[in-house]
This record gives sequence, C-alpha cells and structure tokens, in this order.
Amino acid sequence: MHILDEKLKMAWRNYVLQSLLAVLALIAILYFLDILTHAAIVAALGASAFIIFAMPESVTAQPRNVIGGHIMGLIAGSICALAFVALPSVSPAADKFFYILAAALAVGLAIFLMVITDTEHPPAAGTALGIVVFGPALAWSFGWPFWRLVLFVLVFAIALSLVRFLLRPWLKELV
Repeated sequence: MHILDEKLKMAWRNYVLQSLLAVLALIAILYFLDILTHAAIVAALGASAFIIFAMPESVTAQPRNVIGGHIMGLIAGSICALAFVALPSVSPAADKFFYILAAALAVGLAIFLMVITDTEHPPAAGTALGIVVFGPALAWSFGWPFWRLVLFVLVFAIALSLVRFLLRPWLKELV
C-alpha cells in the first residue's frame, strides 16, 4: 500500500507545474468573469479544470467534450428548471418533491444528451444540476441573469479548452 503516487518521484515537476498552471488559469478566468456567486456551477467547472490539468490526454479533456458537455448540461438544466417553475405550486411538500425531481432529471438528461452526442464530460452533469438549483433564483425570465450564467459557463469551458491547447506541450498525464 502506498499513500503517494509512485510516479511522483520521477515527475514531481509536472505535478507541481500543472497544479500551479491550473491555479493561474482559474484565477485569470474567474477574475474576468466575476460570477463566484453560483457555487454549484463554479464547482462543476473546477472539476473540468481538474480533468484538463491532471488528465490532458483523456477523451473527456478534449475541447469537443469540455465545451459540448457543458452545452448539454446547460440545455438539460434549462429544460428541467423551466419545467419545474412552470408547475403550479401545490404544497411545500409537493414543491420540494418536484424540485428534487427536476434536479435529478437534469442530471439524467445531461448524461443522455452527452452520450448520444459523444460529448461526455462528467463535470457537465454538475452544470445541469447547478442550473436547476439556481433556476428559481434567476426567475427564469431569460433575462440578463440567466444569459450571464450561460455566457459564464461557455466562456469558462472555451477558455479552459484554449489553455489546454496552448499548454499542451507542457501538460502530461498525472493520473
């Protein structure tokens, strides 16, 4: 049994460099996008950063998967959030059940959409969940708060993919 990865001795520079590159990339992206209030969405995108910087050769780190997966998550989350807010309020217990159902369906629909479009990116299921979680808070008027969140996710996914492309010669598989 070992606690540390056995490759650490030989590739410790890559482990440190890629972790620091992830920090710098996230600082730059989050600073310019300034939307830290949506923690569930930011957490999903942080998981995308892990895949890109720790497993850059993985299929799920490819731009098609990162960008396409988050687009599928946005679509699935939006559909389920819209369906939830369209329901008339019955009782607090029923509202809670339908809210939980919408959140679970968003993840399932995101999985389905990613698989059928060959854009599998596991963190994007978190994007779908985050859209449902924040859907009622954004009032789903499709006004600026909603489009700002969509724009944030898309710009973040594109920026991470661009960083991966630019740093590809220096990124190695760490997993």
